[in-house]
Amino acid sequence: MLEAPTIGRAPCPPGTEALRTACSHAADPAQAAAALAASLRHAHLGAVLFFCSAEYPLAALGEALSDAFGPVPVSGCTTAGEITPTGYSRGCIVAIGFDRRCFAVASALITDLETFDLIAAQHLTDRLLADCRGQAVAPVADHSFALTLLDGLSSSEEQVLATLDAALGSIPSFGGSAGDDNRLAHTHVFHDGRFHAGAAVVVVINTPLPFTVFSTHHLRPRREKLVVTAADHRRRTVHELNALPAAEVYAELVGRPPAALDERDFARWPLAVRIGDAYYVRSIQRVNADGSLSFYGAVETGIVLTAMQPAPILENLGTTLSDLETRLGAPQLIIGCDCFLRRLEIESLAAVDAASRLLSRSRTIGFNTYGEQHHGMHINQTFTGVAIGRARDDG
Repeated sequence: MLEAPTIGRAPCPPGTEALRTACSHAADPAQAAAALAASLRHAHLGAVLFFCSAEYPLAALGEALSDAFGPVPVSGCTTAGEITPTGYSRGCIVAIGFDRRCFAVASALITDLETFDLIAAQHLTDRLLADCRGQAVAPVADHSFALTLLDGLSSSEEQVLATLDAALGSIPSFGGSAGDDNRLAHTHVFHDGRFHAGAAVVVVINTPLPFTVFSTHHLRPRREKLVVTAADHRRRTVHELNALPAAEVYAELVGRPPAALDERDFARWPLAVRIGDAYYVRSIQRVNADGSLSFYGAVETGIVLTAMQPAPILENLGTTLSDLETRLGAPQLIIGCDCFLRRLEIESLAAVDAASRLLSRSRTIGFNTYGEQHHGMHINQTFTGVAIGRARDDG
């Protein structure tokens, strides 16, 4: 799903390296932060965005990043895997530096996700847009997009995203839910020098450069339909499908014993909700001891889930990246939010190296998520992000 490129009116200064990237595999937080700063710091650095493994001691890493970048605003989150300049990786930290001559960046933290309402969303977005407007990089209308990073275990994504989308109006948005290296225990976002749980970071980016917000998946519908006949929507748990124990029904669908089901099965054989002509995946998180299924996205009694099957994932990824280049030219950078279940599928196919080559060639930096966000919707098993092009007279 590609949108028409937004093209700025005034190019960045000729020859500007508007977006720099850096990655460190150093386990020591101070060494990792210093390595990022050595690559990203320059006289016009305006903001930093990072994605890091949850293996880091987060308090120490937060202090190290604050020391390394000083007054430069830094935002980020923990991951279920990182996308670096060389492709997929784990156990590292990857970052992007934004040149303030080409990007106005404003960020804010939402600390109480459950009570976040439209009034709060409007105040927050008004403040962020005013901040960008004051930096005078480009007109805010038609030259801005929003990135959302949410605690991936908060179960509050749907409400927060729909509310933010209403406040943002025509400004396109995308994002990802923070991960914790597939442990499903503690996920964090980073703002103002600290990591936060149960929170979200909203980053508005304004630029004269062309960009395109996009989302894609490689899943196709099967004939089978499953009706949710008993669910706890607050816990995102389905107890019955077609009036039978949920795990048993799903296991029969995919041809596996219920006790053998794991996340690789969930990656290969997801379920989806149909809205209009589009299918939005509701990924299964785990099988519970009582035979119920927990999901990453919203589920409730009465919805109909369609069984899905994968098409070739690398073909889909390659086509998406090629289409972006056709529309924008060779991108300066793609910020990508890639579901960790997609990565599990790629790993099961022994295709990590091939996928990494595609991502590296397209200059994709990002992370594997516990869910993606696109225009106010919380979705699963997608590759979602923004492709940023070059100034039109830069060549």
